[in-house]
Amino acid sequence: MATSSFSRGCFVFKPSAKKKKKKKTSVDLEGYFTDGCEGAESSKTRFKLCLDLWNKIKTETEDLQDELNRNILDSLLEFTRKCSSTRRHGDWASQMRASEIPTAALVLGVNVPDHDMTFQSLSELLRCSVTPHVASLQAKECGALKHLMKRVLERLMDAVVDDEEEEEEEEEIQHSGALLHKSVHCSLRALCDWYCSKTKKSSCSSSGKKRSSSAVDEQQQLPVVIIFKDLEAFNPKVLQDFILICSRYLDRLPLMFIFGIATSPSIVQRMLPHSVSSLLCLELFQSLSCTQHLTTVIDKLILTHSFPFKLNGKVMQVLVSIFLYHDFSVRNFIKGLQLALLEHFHSQPLSSLCCRKKEAQIQLQQLGAADLERIRQLPSFNRFLKEQEQQEQDNLRTDDAYLKEVCQKLLKALHKYHKNYYPILRCLHTLTSSLPRYPLGKQVRELHLICLEKNVWESEDYQTAMKLLKMLAKDELISLLQKCAEVLQPVKSKKMKNALVQLEELLDKLKQLNAAAELASSVEENLTSPVKNLQKKTDLFQLQKTLLEMNESRRSKRMSPFEVLRNEVVEFVDGLVKNHLLPPESKPLYEVCYYSSSATVRRHLNATPRTSIQAALSSPYCYIQNDILKSEDGSVSNAAPDICIAHKLHLECGRLINLFDWLEAYSTVVSAAEGNGPDSDGFGKVDEVKHARFIRAVSEMEFLGFIKATKKKTDHVARLTWGGC
Repeated sequence: MATSSFSRGCFVFKPSAKKKKKKKTSVDLEGYFTDGCEGAESSKTRFKLCLDLWNKIKTETEDLQDELNRNILDSLLEFTRKCSSTRRHGDWASQMRASEIPTAALVLGVNVPDHDMTFQSLSELLRCSVTPHVASLQAKECGALKHLMKRVLERLMDAVVDDEEEEEEEEEIQHSGALLHKSVHCSLRALCDWYCSKTKKSSCSSSGKKRSSSAVDEQQQLPVVIIFKDLEAFNPKVLQDFILICSRYLDRLPLMFIFGIATSPSIVQRMLPHSVSSLLCLELFQSLSCTQHLTTVIDKLILTHSFPFKLNGKVMQVLVSIFLYHDFSVRNFIKGLQLALLEHFHSQPLSSLCCRKKEAQIQLQQLGAADLERIRQLPSFNRFLKEQEQQEQDNLRTDDAYLKEVCQKLLKALHKYHKNYYPILRCLHTLTSSLPRYPLGKQVRELHLICLEKNVWESEDYQTAMKLLKMLAKDELISLLQKCAEVLQPVKSKKMKNALVQLEELLDKLKQLNAAAELASSVEENLTSPVKNLQKKTDLFQLQKTLLEMNESRRSKRMSPFEVLRNEVVEFVDGLVKNHLLPPESKPLYEVCYYSSSATVRRHLNATPRTSIQAALSSPYCYIQNDILKSEDGSVSNAAPDICIAHKLHLECGRLINLFDWLEAYSTVVSAAEGNGPDSDGFGKVDEVKHARFIRAVSEMEFLGFIKATKKKTDHVARLTWGGC
């Protein structure tokens, strides 16, 4: 199993079938969490709380995923059952041609990281309720047709295909000149034999005769479902050959395909010619959009008082920006939320209070002197402290028991704030999400970000929204207020119940208005207005006088009962917003629940590989930890790895780099590292070893994207990166 080579390479040693797999070593999660944890005295409690919330996120998201995918998965299951039933009852020829393969084109969107969860749920449902014969394929493991066939056989038959036998068969078939067809034909014949023995069809035989209708009626024929997870990534030629061959075995093997499509259903026509696509009986299925999925996840995990852990505005903005501008992956958004959760409980000693209200009261009484001193150092508590009288400040600074008593009230107030914040947030979003140009955002998360950063009522967009609300028609206003009442109704809070009572009273007043009386009064006022004088012939002075009278009459015009009531509704909403949508930073002890290190989240989730690579090549000591590589002036030691030396030399060049000059400079540096002086005979000379090391370093730099070959000069390479790390 050993190999010696002058240059590095990739050597594959296939393990024997009898070799046992190594047992996975268990990881001490608690020890990993508490290692280097701030406030180690409460680390075990925080780990338990973090683990409980982590499991809650996982459970909630899995249930939510199943709920959101229920419609599309039920449709796919119904499609497979319908195709299977059509085959059993002999209606296959009337429904479609015998050579057509029923195919479901499942459009999932560009959020590729989320597709695995969907296909996993689909495979489980198919195995449980339709057929046990399900095989899922990915393009990266099906580069050639024989690889595709091998994966299908392994996953359907649950058997290992012997590579040695395949190689011998391929050698024989290569000599006969029919490599592709014979190898695939034999593989599918083996699959047919296995399927016949599995389903115990007496009429099935390896001779290839069709089954009689009586035999079909005797026993249910279970379909064989093959799922192509990422259709766009498959080799079109491999896919075409596979479909052509499968269509010839359709009379003996009830095949069904499911295509996972990320872009558009038209990709099927672009990848497959008409002669192949005509062999598929396609039916389109469209999944829920990823933005709707994200909105549901945010509503379930973030915009709720039942989930104690919170994100501040900057962290929330980082996660949403990564979602919108990078991958559209809800799964990665949830991973970012879990990362923030882990970092919060690991770095914030007071996160032991980030739990439900009753548990937080118990944890508060168990805090030690060090944790109480941390509470006194919190910025939000210091702001609260400055608002108190001098005697109160002294008691809070010196008396630990009194501090616990006050903190108990503050935590209770913080939980009440969250309980009232989210219903009012949803009410404001309901009222403003349908306004022209969406002054406060179209999604509730946009309004939430505004409320996290500042007082929302002080913004110009809020003032614009209030003005637009004062222009709503009666029917529109009643409809929106009814939706707000539905939001407030399930909330068990005294303030929200009082708000609901006032809202219902306003709704009753609006419904009792006499629209006919309003219309009559407005018509009468229009007839008596100075507009009728405009119909007469008049000069410029008289026209100006009439317009001024109209303007004065409009100013002195009495508002209708509906307008008065509409203004009252807007003032009521404005009061709720000012009372309950304060930024969380204004509440004492908000640091207990809110995670605010956006830089940490961005560094972990939105990495900059070029910066890391350049830092490693410029300062190899930080990674290799060898004292020989230390340098105070920022230069690279001549004993550094070859790629570090080549990188340092290429920084001194312009846009085009002469390879020969680069090689000579590299040879000079390496000669100095070997201990040869400038006066020695071999100093700076290029031998085979140095030449090979240089070629390898240049190849590695080309692979990393620092340089590329250029057609302008054959002995030059073009530099691709500029600037420091």
